[in-house]
Order: sequence, then structure tokens, then C-alpha cells
Amino acid sequence: MATDPVPGFPSPALFLETAAAYRRSAALRAAIELDLFTALADVPLDAEALAARCGVSPRGTRILCDALCTLRILRKEATRYALTPDAAIFLNRTSPACMADAFLFLGSPHIEGAFRDLTAAVRRGGTSLEAANVLAPEHEFWLDFARAMAPMMAYPAESIAQLLGAGCAEPWRVLDLAAGHGMFGIAVARNNPNAVVTAVDWSGVLAIARSNAEAAGVSGRFCALPGSAFEVEFGTGYDLVLLTNFLHHFDPATCEALLRRVHAALVPGGRAAALEFVPDEDRTGPPFAAMFALNMLVHTPGGDAYTLRELNSMFRNAGFGPCEWHPLPPGPQALVISRK
Repeated sequence: MATDPVPGFPSPALFLETAAAYRRSAALRAAIELDLFTALADVPLDAEALAARCGVSPRGTRILCDALCTLRILRKEATRYALTPDAAIFLNRTSPACMADAFLFLGSPHIEGAFRDLTAAVRRGGTSLEAANVLAPEHEFWLDFARAMAPMMAYPAESIAQLLGAGCAEPWRVLDLAAGHGMFGIAVARNNPNAVVTAVDWSGVLAIARSNAEAAGVSGRFCALPGSAFEVEFGTGYDLVLLTNFLHHFDPATCEALLRRVHAALVPGGRAAALEFVPDEDRTGPPFAAMFALNMLVHTPGGDAYTLRELNSMFRNAGFGPCEWHPLPPGPQALVISRK
């Protein structure tokens, strides 16, 4: 185990912790798979009682729960384990804000497998695994993404709808490119009863988005347009185009080509809104945004996490005005808005 470094002395502690960081994600994944957090939703339990409720061994339960306590995911009261407030909200499946499936997705074999090939991706400057290239048409990755990530995106989707002023109730035509689970367009439609959303994505993914639109009560104003955002004819006359978690998958030239299509689709004064992980200009922070570039390295041929300066340049080169930047706390992303 790593120990706290002694001031003034060199220490390998950081490297030990980083090399063994897989234990943290494995512990979280195991606890979610065993539904341990839901089992603790009502009352703290000791290892034997918790093991009986989950149908696993008391020894394994004790060791896993103690590890989760060191990670501050659980807390321990004498011999009993209890949920932290955050775990009760985000990991307990009886909570309406549960994101357990999203956390499982983030640690799925598809994502972790691509990172095992990081060395080769660094050598090549992009993904070296055909199966890991998520830009392939109808890639099954996006079905898993749409199913798992909708709960995690519900809050930022609502924040974006409010930032965009969807409550104005004006008759908006909205184009949601690479809509995925559809939560962003759905949030706009829910806030604006006069908004009609056209969602573009692969057909299997759009079936999931339509189901989410039905659950939100906006399916009558939700139109599915299957195909590639680079190829499908989505027409013109849109007041708003949503580009959520999309631009970072491509190199700047490809982004600009897409943004020119978006520019042509908008009415004069219409807005394009891009949700992105935006690192600082030196690309070393904020930590999550800066580290996100690694995801693009292992999963795409040329994607990246773009700085605000780079995004502003892409939008300007496509004919847009200057970008507005809106952080979306408590998450790690920001909304970038530009007008035609």
C-alpha cells in the first residue's frame, strides 16, 4: 500500500496509487453488480446480514465493504455498513437519480479494452483497434451508451434547456444531431411546449430515444431521422441545433465540415449549442476534461478534447459568430453556444 509521502523526500506513492487504481473501479463495479447499495438503502447492516441479503459470502462482503469505506463510498458504524449521502442518491437503484448503469458502462469491457491498447494508440496517434473505433456506422457501442447514460444526462439536459431559454414557449424547430438517448432534445421539448425536435442518429439508437420521448410525454413533437449527421438531409429552417458530446469525436477539419452543414441548416440568428469537455489552454486541467482526451485517443482516429480557443476557431471558420462558454457544475462539461 502507498503511504503518505514525507515532506522533502522523494516518494513513489503517486505511482503506486496510479498503477493500482484499477482496484477502485473494480470495487465499485462489483458492488453495483451485487446490488449492494440497494441492499443498504433502508438500514445499515453488518457483513453477515448484508451478505445474506445479496446472496454472497460474508468474508467477501466484509473485504469489499471495507475497501468501499476507504474510498468514502460507504461508511462504517461499528460493525455495520451504511450508505453515504451521495451513494444513497446515485448508486441505490430505488433512487430516481440512480446512475449505477452509467457507472457500469464507463467501466465496460468495450471501454476498458480500448485502454489496454493505449500504448499502440499513442504510437499511432489514434485508435489501433477496429472494434474500438466508435465512429463505425451502427456501432453497438452507441446502443449501450443510449441505454446506460440517459439517467446521468438528465440533470445537464435540464440545465442546458434552461440556459437556452426554452421556457420562452416560442415555436422552435430543433435539430438534435447524434441524439443518442435523446435527453437533450427531450428536455428542450419538455420546457418548451411549442418546440419540435428532429433527432438524427443510427436507427437502433433512435428507437431508444423515442422510448425516452414517450416516457417524457413529448413523443408527438419528437421526429426521428435515421442516418449519419454528415450525410442525412436534415433540411433548413432550424432555430437551434444541439451538438451534445459529438464534436470531440472528430479532428478539427471534420468538425468544421459538420459545422458548415449546421450553419446552413439554421435560420439567421439561430444557435448551435455544443456540449463538450473543455480543457484549459495548456490542456492539464480541469482533470476530468484534460483526461478525457485519452478516451478519444483510444476510441477514434482523430478526436480530442478541444479548448475554448480551438472550438471558437472551428465555429468561426464555419461562418458562426464568437462562442459563449457556460460551465455546467457540478459536472465536468461546458456548453458552448454560437449564433449564425
